[in-house]
Amino acid sequence: MTHPQESFLARFFKLESAGGIVLMIAAVLAVILANSPLQSYYALLIETPVDIRIGALHIAKPLLLWINDGLMAVFFFLVGLELKRELIEGELSDKRNIILPGIGAIGGMAMPALIYVHFNLGDATAMKGWAIPAATDIAFALGILALLGSRVPITIKIFLTSLAIFDDIGAILIIAVFYTANISLASLGVVACCIPVLFFLNWRGVESKSLYVMVGVVMWVAMLKSGVHATLAGVLLAMFIPMRSKADSNVSPLKSMEHDLHVAVAFAVLPIFAFANAGISFAGVGVDQIFHSVPLGIALGLFFGKQMGVFGLCGLAIKLKLTSLPKGMSWGSLYGAAALCGVGFTMSLFIGSLAFEETNVNLLFDERLGIILGSLASGFVGYFVLRASLRSPNSDKG
Repeated sequence: MTHPQESFLARFFKLESAGGIVLMIAAVLAVILANSPLQSYYALLIETPVDIRIGALHIAKPLLLWINDGLMAVFFFLVGLELKRELIEGELSDKRNIILPGIGAIGGMAMPALIYVHFNLGDATAMKGWAIPAATDIAFALGILALLGSRVPITIKIFLTSLAIFDDIGAILIIAVFYTANISLASLGVVACCIPVLFFLNWRGVESKSLYVMVGVVMWVAMLKSGVHATLAGVLLAMFIPMRSKADSNVSPLKSMEHDLHVAVAFAVLPIFAFANAGISFAGVGVDQIFHSVPLGIALGLFFGKQMGVFGLCGLAIKLKLTSLPKGMSWGSLYGAAALCGVGFTMSLFIGSLAFEETNVNLLFDERLGIILGSLASGFVGYFVLRASLRSPNSDKG
């Protein structure tokens, strides 16, 4: 029950859907600006050159890439912290809880990618975007789920969150392997030197956040210069944050950092990213642009591929008795959750920026169109399927 003296903003920030709502507002605002007389100012803002020079070290990027390479490293750091906590003492520490979402994540990444490849096979440039529809945006998905209120069983939230964690692991591996530029061995050497320093700090039980952040910044800069995507430095750093304090086992430096970052990521990092990347202009967009193989492959991959992959592979695993439906979930709610996985907004935009925007290739299509259409359709279908299935008197029966 909410305290009567609690402010509206305090209540708003406690809403599970608040992060998804802010993210949606930022994306809609970007689309409005990109299709208004202010479009030139929006473009000028995200293309503003930002240079940092310290002696021989020089980093020069437009603001858009500082957001994508810098701010998103903070997001991936939080993902890494959540992953480590879940593996040690969370839902993923019990193998019985990971079989179904793990299988679903495999299908949910493979099927959308296959659909995209089907539409773009033979086009080398378009094929760079094969991983775009493989991602799931957990902030949006949980935001939509929260709109259904208390009728949603906790098992559905756990299933979606666990699947999204596996999805993030897959996305991290894809970025590391497939979206790297020319490799600089010298810069990777600096990254390699940072890892034993972080290991030593962890081994000694050092809890100073500033020390870890200092080493992390050095590793981020080296990763940025190495050709391997800089956001991966965030994941690496998270793996070395101590789970427990040596002085007091009830204190967790990792959980403390995770708690501190949640608000910043949900209400600043992700909305800023969405604002900078979602500004698609619909001027001159016609049937040819919508049905171009890239946005079409992305939209169909997110909408049909996620549903088919997640629901199909989970259903097969259940029928083969490799696992079972969690208590409180029905076949209808499983299908609704699978549809929600097709909301790939943030991570799809991020992978799209790696595949196309950062390559400086003059493209005749806009992959963001497919991401927005596929995510919107998935969100609507997932919401209404879950709404119907959770209202059913048999909704809690597997």
